[in-house]
Amino acid sequence: MSSPAVPSPSAGISGRALSILVALAVALGAAFVIAPRTLAGGGFADEHDLREGFRVAFVEYWSSGAEEFSPGLERAVDYWFRYHVAKAVIAALLLGVLVALGVLLWKAFLRAGGVGVGRSAALASAGVLVTMLALFSLVIVMANIQGAVAPFSSLLPMLTSSAAEGELLVTLDQVRQRLADSLYAGGGTPLALEVMISDFSRYHVAMAVIAAIVAVVLIGLSVVLWKRFARTPDGRTRRVLGSFGVVSAVLSVAVIVVAVANTTTVADPAPALLAFFDGGW
Repeated sequence: MSSPAVPSPSAGISGRALSILVALAVALGAAFVIAPRTLAGGGFADEHDLREGFRVAFVEYWSSGAEEFSPGLERAVDYWFRYHVAKAVIAALLLGVLVALGVLLWKAFLRAGGVGVGRSAALASAGVLVTMLALFSLVIVMANIQGAVAPFSSLLPMLTSSAAEGELLVTLDQVRQRLADSLYAGGGTPLALEVMISDFSRYHVAMAVIAAIVAVVLIGLSVVLWKRFARTPDGRTRRVLGSFGVVSAVLSVAVIVVAVANTTTVADPAPALLAFFDGGW
């Protein structure tokens, strides 16, 4: 992750605090990319190795007809769980650092009314950049918590991310057929398919809950910002508060849409799972 462009300490920002936060942001951005694979362990060399291993294990699991994961599949799912936990923790730490850095920059911007247009513009630009990075980090935290809650479903896209051949192609056709039979022809549902549907539902429950929590936080933040906006006479401060009030309100609506969409899938997960295997997710 690129480090935010920040103004000089003379703009009313503590040079030490600024340096520490920027250094932490850069370090955590690098750790997010590099560290999770090491922290997760598990013996997978890279994503290609994981994808191939998961594909082989998935074929074995489906062929077994058992409910319990095969050893190979268990290994891949456990690894993916640890991987997402590591990424979620690092991203959450990065989010905290970026929020602190953003608060520092925007407070400095509000105090910089008489220090010149160039310096104010630099503060505003840095504040906008850090705010955008913080929002991106929030999305990453949400996605990785979801992946940690349902790592099996999080792995499923690896089955269709590139062309399937041989046994995998046959297995995916069988999965589609059994899903379609269970939905439209009243056929029985294999145990492995029941596990997949249940985990797919859990995957969407996780995002519905996460999105609902984020929506509540954003709505609360918007209310606080608009209340402060109404009590503040200073035009510069009102513009900043109003801008963040609008952004938080718009984002809360977007997150509510995500929560509703995932709740709809939870209510009937099998058709959505079939759509995924048909290439619709």
